This record gives sequence, structure tokens and C-alpha cells, in this order.
Amino acid sequence: MIARMTKLFVRTLRESPADAEFPSHKLLVRAGYIRRAAPGIYTWLPLGIAVLAKIERIVREEMDAIGGQEVRFPALLPREPYEATNRWTEYGDNLFRLKDRKGADMLLGPTHEEMFTLLVKDLCSSYKDLPLNLYQIQTKYRDEARPRAGVIRGREFVMKDAYTFDIDRAGLERAYQQMRDAYCRIFDRLGFHYVIVKADAGAMGGSASEEFQAVSPNGEDTFVYSDGGYAANVEAVVTPAPAAQAWDDAPAAHVEDTPDVPTIDSLVAMCEERFPRSDGRAWTGADTLKNVVVMIKNLDGTRTPLVIGLPGDRQVDDKRLEVAVAPGEPDAFTEDDFAAYPQLARGYIGPMKDGAQFLGEDAPAGVRYLLDPRVAPGTTWVSGANEDGHHCLDLVAGRDFTADGTIDVAEVREGDPAPDGSGPLKLARGIEIGHIFQLGYKYAEALGLKVLDPNGKLVTAIMGSYGLGVTRALAAIAEDTYDERGLCWPRQVAPYDVMVVATGKDAAVFEAAQQLCQGLDDAGVAVLYDDRKASPGVKFADAELLGMPTIVVVGRGLAQGVVEIRDRKSGTAREVPVDEALAQVLAEVER
Repeated sequence: MIARMTKLFVRTLRESPADAEFPSHKLLVRAGYIRRAAPGIYTWLPLGIAVLAKIERIVREEMDAIGGQEVRFPALLPREPYEATNRWTEYGDNLFRLKDRKGADMLLGPTHEEMFTLLVKDLCSSYKDLPLNLYQIQTKYRDEARPRAGVIRGREFVMKDAYTFDIDRAGLERAYQQMRDAYCRIFDRLGFHYVIVKADAGAMGGSASEEFQAVSPNGEDTFVYSDGGYAANVEAVVTPAPAAQAWDDAPAAHVEDTPDVPTIDSLVAMCEERFPRSDGRAWTGADTLKNVVVMIKNLDGTRTPLVIGLPGDRQVDDKRLEVAVAPGEPDAFTEDDFAAYPQLARGYIGPMKDGAQFLGEDAPAGVRYLLDPRVAPGTTWVSGANEDGHHCLDLVAGRDFTADGTIDVAEVREGDPAPDGSGPLKLARGIEIGHIFQLGYKYAEALGLKVLDPNGKLVTAIMGSYGLGVTRALAAIAEDTYDERGLCWPRQVAPYDVMVVATGKDAAVFEAAQQLCQGLDDAGVAVLYDDRKASPGVKFADAELLGMPTIVVVGRGLAQGVVEIRDRKSGTAREVPVDEALAQVLAEVER
């Protein structure tokens, strides 16, 4: 059936919405694919629905090809299963909670591990029922604190989530690899650039965890890679710790009067002026031990002070910190907090005070002290002396101070060594479009999913979890393929294969355009016909904005017996005889 612009429910905009930052957000709204309903919540219009349907079709084909079976869970869920796994609490403010008319606690599903697990528990009892691969494509809900970037980070989104169930770890590893390969085929077919990176499992739990990142300069995530093949999300990068050093000949630590040097830069300048290094090297921020204090909000509502010691030339990465302290949440250390802990001298916090250990084993009550892995035994530092206007020099880790443990939350930089020794790291931006986990036994144990093994013994099933953002994938495709003129869809996901544009007022032009559209429709080609009485400039601008892969212009060239075929991706155009147009457009579509 031929779609006509005069009938299609679409309105294009010349200006981008004021709240749009990402190109995909701007263009999807301008081109009439989505409309904002509320912050982080969007209405999908016919063109957007068409793209989503094609992405879902590709996902289903590849999931079915590896034995996946589709199910559909409700979005409105009871509290009890999430209470059993502790995620009713762990999800914190990201969970949409509500009560029914009887006062029972309910939630809008952010993800469905619990429901899949209970379904399999209900229907499977033997190893003969496994392995099992179930999936759904469904709307999810998360109350994001800062919804942004259009459909990339919304509070309502479409996701494919799959779960595998096996009798042993070897089966899980086979299922995981099978799913990993299927994801590669899906993203190859969707037609954008992506990288597979090692990831942190976070609140999901489990062992192996990898993300599929759509490479985009506008991406919200940062990942790293090396030319030697290492790739990881920044949250998953493990800092190689230097080897312990001997401190037999190291000078004793000493406290110095250092007024008006509360920052790392002023501390480095003071050391360079007053305490030149014996090795002749200039002092740098990397020689200082910065101690950052944060509060951790615990699940029970309490707040615990945490002091993080790291090289002074590094900043704490917020995302790495969030992962490291989960399920707790980092919070700012306020003026009131400093008043409550006067032992922590603001601007001069350090592991020593009055020549004795101050943080770590002897920290003020309730204060934890954790060190960056680079602060290895035997390394020497300059740090605060926990007294206003004083610093301690020649501090030796392991000799003069210890900590309660390590925490790897410092920013990852371009040029840092890859953890596997494969070379220096490079930084890139990406959009997370898939995340796969070897979940293990976490949910099966919490919910009692057991089956009989071949020996008749009850054993806990082992699970894998595999998420794929359908709406995110749509945005990632748009981000990867757009140009200054508008959207530019790959043919496999475009709402229509061909857009036929009739220009001018001559009835013969519209008749020829109609005949071409009918021929394409008879051949099974999805065609959008711009039959409006608008100016050629408006029609051309809209055709490029909407982004169909092939544009055919029927206009004044018809008098010379030609029409124009434009390739939206390359921007090239060629004139062809009108009686050859149908065959050439069909060849273009099939190429």
C-alpha cells in the first residue's frame, strides 16, 4: 500500500526542540518520529514505530535462530519477588513504586530476572527441561534522576531481555557464547559501528559481563581500548598495581608548616620551592597523596564517611565510584558533615597526624580509609597532616600508614597501561546498546529454582542474562548515520525503501509519480509518496530530513523524459529515462 504524505500522520519541524542536545534527539523530533510527552517519556509516531518494528524483527530472527522462545511478562509486577532478591531496596529511587487499591506494593518492571526465574521454577523440574532460552521484547520503566538525550536515556524504553537456564557452568558458558555471537549478527545487520567491551556486572551480579557499545562521539559512556585488543568500560578497568618497594633507606616522615597550600597545585609549588627533590626531578601532582572524602548512603538510610587516598594528579571518577560502593550510593560531604567530623581537617586531610597513623586502623569512629592501587607498599608521598596549614613529607605506604583496603575509582586516562599489558589505553565514547551477563546462581538461589540432575539430586539451575536496548539501538543508528541534512537510515531499518517526490504543478508530473509508486508497490517495495502541494524546496528538505535511503524526484525533468534518483547516504544523484526508472529503482533497492 502506497503511503502518502498528505495522509501520513507526520509534521516536520524546522527548529530543534530546546531541550535536545544529541543529534538523534533533535532529528527524531524534527522529522516527526517521536514527540515528548514528559521528561524522559516519548510518544512514538508512525515513522518511529516502523523503524522500531524493523529492529524488533531483526532481533527476533536472530534470537529464534539460536533456539530462543518468546514470552511476554506484565509491566506491572508484585513486590514479593523483588523483595526476595533484595532488589526492591537495592534499586533505590530508580524503581517506580505504587500501591493497588488494596494497599499492596507493586512496581513497574525495570527488568525481569525474578519473573523469568519464577516462571521456569513453576514449569520446569528436571535437567531434561534444560537448556532453556527465553526472551521478551517489552517496555521497561526506570525513574532516571537525569533523563536526557531523547530515547537514549529515558524513563520508559523498549528492551529485549533474554535469560538462559542450564544445569551446569559449562552449559552457561556455551549459552553465553551463543548469545554473544547472536548479538554480533544483530548489530552487524542494524548497520552501525560497535565495540564489545569488558564491563562491571554491577547490581546484576554474576561473573563474565560484556557491553556492546555503539561508537559515537556523542555517547554518554566512556570506554577504553588498546591496539593490542583490550577493550573495557571505564567502570571495569582494573588499575595495575606497582610492585612493592623496599623502604629500608627511605628517610623518616616529617611534618612541615605549610600555610596557605590547600590545593594540589599550591602544594606542588611549595614543595618545589622549599623541598627540592634529591633525584633532581621536578615535583608533580603524582607525588602527592590526595584524600577525598565522600559520604556513602547505605540501604538502611544511614550515611558512612569514606576517605579515598589517590595520587594528587587524578580525580575520582563518579561512575567508577558508583560501581565500587554499590549497593550504597555516593553522596557529597557537606559543611554539616565536616562539622560532625572535626578530626578531618578540610584541605589538609592525610593518613598521619602528630607522627602517628590517623586514618585506616586508627581512623575516627565510623570513618573508612581506602587507597588507590597505585599507593603500593614502599611508595613515597606528600600528604596532609590532618592539621590546618601542615603537610607530611616522605610518607611511606606500608611503613607509616595503612588503610582498610583498596578502591579503584580514579579516572582512567589516555595513555594509561592496559591491564593485560597490550599497550597504552585510548579513550572513546559510546552508547550502550547491549549488556550480557553470566548471572550464575544469584536469582535461582534467592527464588529456589532447583531441578533434578541425572542422578536424581536436586541442584540449582545456573542462569545467564542478556539485555538489548531496542529504542537505544534506534537512536544509535541515527547517531551513526545522520548528516547535516537530516536522518539517513540504512535500508534494513528505514520506514520506507523509497521516497518519491513530485514537484511542480503539472498534472503529468503527479501522474508519472503515481505510476512509479504503483509499480514499486506492486513489486513489494515500501514507498512513501510526497503528493503535497508544497514548494520543491520544502519537499526536498523534508525528504532529506526523513532519511529514506532512496529518493526519486519526478519534476521538471519529465519534459525531457527523465527523472532523478538520489542516494541519500552518498548524496549522489543521477538522471534516468522515465521508462527505465522503475527497473533502476528496483535494482537500487535490491543492491
